[in-house]
Amino acid sequence: MKIQGTHYRTIWPVGTGANARVRVIDQTRLPFTFATIDLNSLNDAADAIRTMVVRGAPLIGATAAYGLALAMRDDPASLAQAAATLKATRPTAINLAWAVDRVRAVLEKIPEPNRFAAAWAEAEAIADADVAQCRAIGVHGQDVISTLAAKAGQRRLNILTHCNAGWLACVDWGTALAPIYMAHDAGVPVHVWVDETRPRNQGAFLTAFELGAHGVPHTVIADNTGGLLMQRGDVDLVIVGSDRTVANGDVCNKVGTYLKALAAHDNGVPFYVALPSSTIDWALAEGGGIPIEERDARELTHISGQTSTGLNETVRIVPAGSPALNLAFDVTPARLVTGLITERGVCAASRAGLHTLFPEMSNE
Repeated sequence: MKIQGTHYRTIWPVGTGANARVRVIDQTRLPFTFATIDLNSLNDAADAIRTMVVRGAPLIGATAAYGLALAMRDDPASLAQAAATLKATRPTAINLAWAVDRVRAVLEKIPEPNRFAAAWAEAEAIADADVAQCRAIGVHGQDVISTLAAKAGQRRLNILTHCNAGWLACVDWGTALAPIYMAHDAGVPVHVWVDETRPRNQGAFLTAFELGAHGVPHTVIADNTGGLLMQRGDVDLVIVGSDRTVANGDVCNKVGTYLKALAAHDNGVPFYVALPSSTIDWALAEGGGIPIEERDARELTHISGQTSTGLNETVRIVPAGSPALNLAFDVTPARLVTGLITERGVCAASRAGLHTLFPEMSNE
């Protein structure tokens, strides 16, 4: 995707050999400042994931893969420890463990002196595959949008999304936003209702930033406005991303997704989830087994923004004596999901539906 006419991925390699590092967009400074950070070590990568300099399940996975490669450059004997360090950063998004395990499986078969080169190549392969998968998700999701647009006639098609599942959450293109970008570029009159997505405001900060940069019409709304808009008939489609989807089709995503799914179900609005196959956890039978990350209460008790003088400030919005609970994700039952949009196509949110697209996993 492009920022002021320049194409960016969210993560890309810089330098070679002993000077190899990866550069990422610092998402904690968006939307007011576009800045990049170089990750030079395992600890840099782990900190970037933990502090949400990088976020979004696919991007977390790619960052972890590069982090493991950087660890192998510095100490090829530290494979097990480095893998454990990365896996401990965030517990919910399955792409993190998936990417670390994929790279580790390659490295365990080769001599330590060759591990860095092999790990770097595998990390690059993971990043490139994510771009291809997200592009394919966009193609399949565009078909969903085009079908609904044909029924809508000449009026704009209103799509609601929650959190940020665009190119900032992936290496490029995105998951839930990829079909929207493709539909917009094809001339379909789409308009996006952007949930602000408290407490970190990924919708207001990141999704609005992305859509604006690409020229997609959008409107930021308070998180609790979506249900009213659905009741009024002002939402034609909901598309969200996923941090982990389990074998029966239950979907874990940013907290608040479940409430949007309930409202969509009550009002007959199609509710789709877009995700690459790396986000599917075949080992978990149902969503109740997904670990839900609890983050620092400060994300809820404080809010950041830009003052009228252009300064970026963080202020407290909760009384000092009030405790806060900051659970980062929730689980939407498969029965509320109209369909899953993957790089292989669209399927029902069920074990049988997933197996139609991934028959090789039918024995898992």
